[in-house]
Amino acid sequence: MTREKTIYILLTDTGTILTRMIKSYTKKPYNHASIAFDAELMEIYSFGRKVENNPFMGGFVREDIHSILFNQADCAIYSLIITNDEFQSMYQYIQEIAAQKDYYRYNFIGLFGVPFKKPIKRKNAFFCSQFVASVLKESKIIGFEKDLSLVEPSDLPHSANFQLIFEGRLKDYHNRDRNNRERVLVIPL
Repeated sequence: MTREKTIYILLTDTGTILTRMIKSYTKKPYNHASIAFDAELMEIYSFGRKVENNPFMGGFVREDIHSILFNQADCAIYSLIITNDEFQSMYQYIQEIAAQKDYYRYNFIGLFGVPFKKPIKRKNAFFCSQFVASVLKESKIIGFEKDLSLVEPSDLPHSANFQLIFEGRLKDYHNRDRNNRERVLVIPL
C-alpha cells in the first residue's frame, strides 16, 4: 500500500515594487510561487529575495511567511495529494539544491523571456515559478507542455489536480488555523 502525502503551492502578492512590475504585465492577482511540505507552511521553498530589502540579491530561499515581506501578502494556497515516493523524490531534489544554494541564482534575465514566450535558460538559475515547476517535473509529479522557463505562477495550480484550500490574507490563514485549534481545545466532552 502506497502512503499518501500532501504538498502545497503558495501563490502570493507581497506588494513589492518587483511584484507590481510583474503584475502590470501578467494582470494576475499573484505573482510569486512557493512550494511547501506542510499545511502550516513552516517548510516552504522558492527562489526569491535572500535579503528582504534588496530584490536584486536573490536565489534559493527557505521562506518565512511571518517575515515583514509576507506580513501583508495576499495569497492563494493549493494542495495536491501525492504518493510517499513522489514526496520523497521532491524533498530530496530540494535538499540537493539547498545543500548547494550558494551556486544558485535568481533568474532575473529569464523573467524577460516570459512576455515574449522566448525561453531564457541559465545554468543554476531559476525564478520562483520556474523553480516550483522544476520541482514538480523532476519529481515526476507533473510534466509541463511549455518550457519551464516560461511557466508563470498562475500556471501551477492548473498543471495538476491542485485544490484551492484558502484565498485571502496570508496572516489570516494562520490566524484561522490557530482559531480552529483553540476551538477544538475548548469543546466540552
